[in-house]
Amino acid sequence: MSRVAIVCRPHKEEIPRLLPELIGWLKQRGYEPIVDPVGGACTTGVQVAEHAEMPSHNPELVIVLGGDGTLLSIARIFAESGTPILGVNLGYLGFLTEIRLSDLYTTLDGWCGNCHSIDERSMLHVEVWRDGKLCSSHEGLNEAVISKADMARMGDFSVVLDGKPVAHFRADGVIVSTPTGSTAYTLAANGPILTPNVNAMVVTPICPHLLTLRPIVVPGDAVLTVAVEAMPTQALLIVDGQKPVDLEIGDEVRCGRSLLTVKLVRISDSGFFEALRSKLSWGEQ
Repeated sequence: MSRVAIVCRPHKEEIPRLLPELIGWLKQRGYEPIVDPVGGACTTGVQVAEHAEMPSHNPELVIVLGGDGTLLSIARIFAESGTPILGVNLGYLGFLTEIRLSDLYTTLDGWCGNCHSIDERSMLHVEVWRDGKLCSSHEGLNEAVISKADMARMGDFSVVLDGKPVAHFRADGVIVSTPTGSTAYTLAANGPILTPNVNAMVVTPICPHLLTLRPIVVPGDAVLTVAVEAMPTQALLIVDGQKPVDLEIGDEVRCGRSLLTVKLVRISDSGFFEALRSKLSWGEQ
């Protein structure tokens, strides 16, 4: 029997009503649902697994009931297994979780009938180096943010691309983004929008203390290094808005294209630019 994993956003009032209905729908069509602990608290008679354990059950599909943040929180887990993700928007903007709740079962009918496409998104591989040694590594779908923990004062950063100096500046931080992440924090910091299939990264200073410093697009297969040269308080690395990693003065954050990708299920033919128009009012007069 084919399995379907279901990931639920915590504290959403729709989940207790929606989840038993969805589980029943899947079982009627021969699927075995597996839910996370959030979903397990809202239903009975179904297998419960932690997010990290879900890929070991070899699900055919992952249904995310939440917003873009919920999808980002599990994207890295299922990127390694290559399991497609279907995002149902229970959040606010829903740029990645494009399916409206009212279209859930119509969309699932399309999935069951193979009337869908897979949108494969590149990821970012991020490493923290300290005193010439690798401290930690991370994968992200949207971005890596190197910033200060204290809002009062700026830090000093330098950026190096493939061993060549790019810039040295004072700012609140630096965002290194994938094309997917160009419509997230990078966009809010006045960065450019990239279509998802572009092989590139975007480097965006956060509130730089220079009028001449602007976001820049660099090749996706390059190695981009951001060094923390001075910081009045704690420096942090945050990948995809998840748990922050403490940085020290002199640490280097090296970013490049990951070997992993995230597979998003797409039913609609409306495409990326329709999402820009409907979600971000792009191009409106």
